[in-house]
Amino acid sequence: MLKRERKLKDDEKGLDRVSEMSFAESSQVLAKIQNNIAKVMIGREETIRLLLASFAAGGHVLIEDVPGTGKTVMARSLAASAGLAFSRIQFTPDLLPSDVTGLNYFNQEKSRFVFRQGPVFSNILLADEINRATPRTQSALLECMAESQVTVDGETRKLEEPFFVVATQNPVETLGTFPLPEAQLDRFLMKIEMGSMSEEEEIQMIGRFIEDQPLEHLEAVVSLQEISTVRADCRRVYVHDDLRRYVAQLVQRTRNRISGAMAQGVSPRGTLSLIRAAQGYALVQGRDYVVPEDIRAVTYPVLVHRCLASGITSDREKEERVSIAVSGVEVPTEDWRR
Repeated sequence: MLKRERKLKDDEKGLDRVSEMSFAESSQVLAKIQNNIAKVMIGREETIRLLLASFAAGGHVLIEDVPGTGKTVMARSLAASAGLAFSRIQFTPDLLPSDVTGLNYFNQEKSRFVFRQGPVFSNILLADEINRATPRTQSALLECMAESQVTVDGETRKLEEPFFVVATQNPVETLGTFPLPEAQLDRFLMKIEMGSMSEEEEIQMIGRFIEDQPLEHLEAVVSLQEISTVRADCRRVYVHDDLRRYVAQLVQRTRNRISGAMAQGVSPRGTLSLIRAAQGYALVQGRDYVVPEDIRAVTYPVLVHRCLASGITSDREKEERVSIAVSGVEVPTEDWRR
């Protein structure tokens, strides 16, 4: 009996060592991608970390910033670094749902209907200026983002994994745009900004791009198998029970109209998104367990766009309301490892 118990303990220790090695390798994969993107992107370290956290967690990202800040370049750099198929859709008011998902057309040579795949049949999809398309076209992405599949004429087709949407929109220009509905916003794991560059970073950018285009020379640094392992490991990142309660309390506070004056708080999907994002951020930081700093780093990117505040439309004001709502939640202190 004692021998059997000793053997079980040894087996558990062996599994823990294998698990630690797997997590370490996954963190190295994300570090390779981050360093490769940094060959093109100047600064933007935190934005890249959030992007990779979403990518590892299997979510999607909405990037809102003014034109010319590198949103498209970042998406293309991620695809090139990971060696994944990339496609781009330029959203316009006349874009149709079939232009996104694909359609069946009659092939005269084959004398039958044939399905022509749309741009969503890729690994990384850049939905550029997504708010310029009509709500009907925007909704064509709902099934793709939520279930990684496309249904056309009653037939469902699975999208190849990984499937990652990077959508962009311009917060300044609103003429000819259609605000994203709450159901669409809730499908994005995070909503992030590119941020501004410092003077030194701008000078560095000029030196890097004045004679060359680094994106054209960017090569893949990881394999598809490694990416699949990263995504599997991300879901196994340990979240302490106290931190699970902490996340639940943060979300509950957004639903409390007295504390945060929110017309509508975060949905249960948002609760899971906050956990997933924190797991992804921890893995990007090289850990196999979540700490409170991981949760705080992703709280606003995950929660703000999911909240509705009475009479408020700007994210800056909503962020202030969310800050008021969550400020009363005490941050737990503990040893967060297993």
